[in-house]
Amino acid sequence: MTKNLIVISDTHCGCRLGLCPPTPIALDSGGTYHASEFQRQMWGLWEIFWGEWVPEVTRGEPYDVVHNGDAVDGSHHNSTTQISHNLEDQSRIAELALQPIVTQCRNAGGTYYHIRGTEAHVGQSGENEERLARSLGAKPNEHGQYARFDLWKRVGECLVHLLHHIGTTSSAAHEASAVNAELTAEYVEAARWRREPPDFIVRSHRHRSIAVDMNSSKGYAAAIVTPAWQGKTPYVWKIPGARISEPQFGGISIRQGDEEFYYRRKVWSLDRSREE
Repeated sequence: MTKNLIVISDTHCGCRLGLCPPTPIALDSGGTYHASEFQRQMWGLWEIFWGEWVPEVTRGEPYDVVHNGDAVDGSHHNSTTQISHNLEDQSRIAELALQPIVTQCRNAGGTYYHIRGTEAHVGQSGENEERLARSLGAKPNEHGQYARFDLWKRVGECLVHLLHHIGTTSSAAHEASAVNAELTAEYVEAARWRREPPDFIVRSHRHRSIAVDMNSSKGYAAAIVTPAWQGKTPYVWKIPGARISEPQFGGISIRQGDEEFYYRRKVWSLDRSREE
């Protein structure tokens, strides 16, 4: 059992605003895709996250990694922002981005896990994410699914429950409401069946990071929503609240320390559009 867990999500590889390595990407049609300036800037943060922040927060110890869904962008909502609608092209980009992270995790003595995201992006049954997770060598669950719908993970003395979806809102004033409700629901469900409640729950999907804490018998419990690795698509520019905020990039860590367990978040944001 490791004492460190790193969680990322929503890389949306295959989107021109999603995570993409800076090296030329060979496409199935014979063409080549080159990352945009925006994607190269985001990739620079990706390298800082894995090359500097993760070694710092794990203190050089073994750590497990969870991709919490929407690794690829898919072909969805009549959108035109994809690099390619060929899902093999998208999976190739995701593998190029994620395989070094999986290898780094394993070399450090950890295990890679993968959660299924939104059907619009990863297939109605998560089949596109399942193929990717199998290719990356994710640990399968008891049903043989390499990309699972949720994960109960022990990190030292704490219990963590991870899944992709969480309710959203267009109101910044109520951004914490669904997150608090999700944590409360976990405790109610655990009490109903006399099961151990999670100390931390991790959700994604929103592309905006937030955390809600509450006191518990172990000290505190928390619901944490991860940031993403995707810029603002044309769809986002129409959504109240989201259209005036800047994209967030990063991930979270959960660690069992010498005296207590705790979480940390690393979140970057971009500057606003240039003033004219």
